[in-house]
Amino acid sequence: MENTILGLHHITAIAGDAKRNFDFYSKILGLRFIKKTVNFDDPGTYHFYFGDETGSAGTILTFFPWGNGIPQGRRGAGMATEIGYSVPKGSLEFWVERFEKHNVIYNKPAEKFGERYLTFIDPDGLKLELTEVANDSRKPWTTDEVSADNALRGFHNITLTLNNMEGTARILTDVFGYRLAATEVTRNRFVTDAVENAAIVDIVELKEEKRGHVANGTVHHVAFRVANDEVLMHFREKVAAAGLNITPQIDRNYFHSLYFREPGGVLFEIATDNPGFTVDEPLAELGKNLKLPAQYESRREDIEAHLVPIN
Repeated sequence: MENTILGLHHITAIAGDAKRNFDFYSKILGLRFIKKTVNFDDPGTYHFYFGDETGSAGTILTFFPWGNGIPQGRRGAGMATEIGYSVPKGSLEFWVERFEKHNVIYNKPAEKFGERYLTFIDPDGLKLELTEVANDSRKPWTTDEVSADNALRGFHNITLTLNNMEGTARILTDVFGYRLAATEVTRNRFVTDAVENAAIVDIVELKEEKRGHVANGTVHHVAFRVANDEVLMHFREKVAAAGLNITPQIDRNYFHSLYFREPGGVLFEIATDNPGFTVDEPLAELGKNLKLPAQYESRREDIEAHLVPIN
């Protein structure tokens, strides 16, 4: 495959209470809970993954639920501030009714770039959007309460808020192969033609915006997708050649990763499709068992004793 960034791979955010996070995303939003594991750097806390049936790249939202009492984050400059999902045309009314039923904070549907969207806030204050998209053919995960007519398909876009977008835009266009497709007031839409979905990065440029604080209810990092390790290392060279510090390749069990902080301050990751989420449990069992990185398996009994039961 050509050396190309294939849109968004996953997005990782920070949450407080683990059970509340699990219930909101799997029950209210109707996403599949595809992996229950622990933080590589802090095995005393969970790392949750939500997505479609298989955990396809471009559908994967992950959380570090660090527990009650963690500091509250603040959206602002230098961070990813909104996570956008694709939903079918005509489904926003279903979601308004559902959010009313479950006391979810939301704004009335509005429009940008010719698309209807609905903004809402999760229980920890994370800001998300549902955008009606006519041509998203991705097969959704469905539940008894969320049918295919309304279900989330996967990511539509991610929004970055920056004081100055010049350096970030250069990484998106010159390194990642995106192009500036449209601008509305302060919002600049960058797209890649390499994939049909999860292909949009919006940059909101606000010169005077106060810097944000990454903590509870905020996005931790944004991961971009590549096909395999060869392409991953190709982009490591490109990012380094652009003058940015980038990590060595890191094995995250379900994908291989590189991390760097782009010029605007947002932590970016580049992640591979391989080996995928069925590497340690079959498709039918995804999310049902606590899966531990190999280095923590010998501590399983102690780790399980300190984790809150969620399902």
